[in-house]
Amino acid sequence: MYRKFTKPTVVISKCLEFEACRYNGLKISFEPLSLMIPHIDFVPVCPEVEIGLGTPRDPIRIIQKKNLTLVQPSTNKKLTLAMNQFANSFLNNLKTVDGFILKAKSPSCGIKDAKYYFKQDKEQSAGKGPGLFTKKVIKVFPGLAIEDEGRLRNFHIREHFLTKLFALSSFRDTKKTKKISSLIKYHANNKFLMMAYDEKSMRKLGKIVASYDRSNLEKVFKSYEKNLEIVFEKPYKRKTNVNVLMHAMGFFSKLLTKKEKRFILDLFKQYSGRRVPLSALIQVIRSWITRYQNSYLENQTFFEPYPFELMDISNSGKGNL
Repeated sequence: MYRKFTKPTVVISKCLEFEACRYNGLKISFEPLSLMIPHIDFVPVCPEVEIGLGTPRDPIRIIQKKNLTLVQPSTNKKLTLAMNQFANSFLNNLKTVDGFILKAKSPSCGIKDAKYYFKQDKEQSAGKGPGLFTKKVIKVFPGLAIEDEGRLRNFHIREHFLTKLFALSSFRDTKKTKKISSLIKYHANNKFLMMAYDEKSMRKLGKIVASYDRSNLEKVFKSYEKNLEIVFEKPYKRKTNVNVLMHAMGFFSKLLTKKEKRFILDLFKQYSGRRVPLSALIQVIRSWITRYQNSYLENQTFFEPYPFELMDISNSGKGNL
């Protein structure tokens, strides 16, 4: 039971494996990229190069005054206007985009950890926040899958990012059909996945689909999309995953032996105690889906939210559990 996936489109900082364009002339190693390339269409961009800064180049920094300003201290160049103009033009001309992978700590691309300074010639920190390019990204595309390469090295964060990314990409294809039947199918197939993330929002989405009449199809799709992004705002929790898996187990309650039931219930306890990964439970349920040919569960994206080839659980510590 392997799904066919829509290829998401992701804007990525060009210095992440694509080109040696960082301020120091280097390229950044990002190990997960080699796994992602066959399954994702990437749009590499370096905002700093795009506004005319060479490679290598003297560092730029963000100065926090009444408004954030971008400067290059060594040349005293004021870069705020150029960066904002480039960001607006680039983002508004993207025909398709489902997510962003951006360079951590960068004054242009950092998401939460770009350093802010009080003065361009002093090292005193004024805090941290998004880089100027990313600030525009968040404003224009607040609901998309947005992460930096540093955080994506953690399996749990990467899993959430990929789940959201492929769910939004699949919805984009659904929206293109302009058919309520396609939306009904999308909602049905993603029901378990959305239950794991936010059951309340999932039920709200169901009501949006049910509100359809022939005169309001566009409105239904827009409302559904807006609320779908809310579903995936935060990662799932172990408790809700167990609830979903228990629900799935109910489909086989009359088919399983007592020994099989004890086995899966013990796995649930181990998962709740962070002793086994979610994938261990999913593989057991998937084997039952195949054995008993349950077509409803076979279509549930919860059991394969993104391509199996991206299921690399290697990272530091227990982040993969």
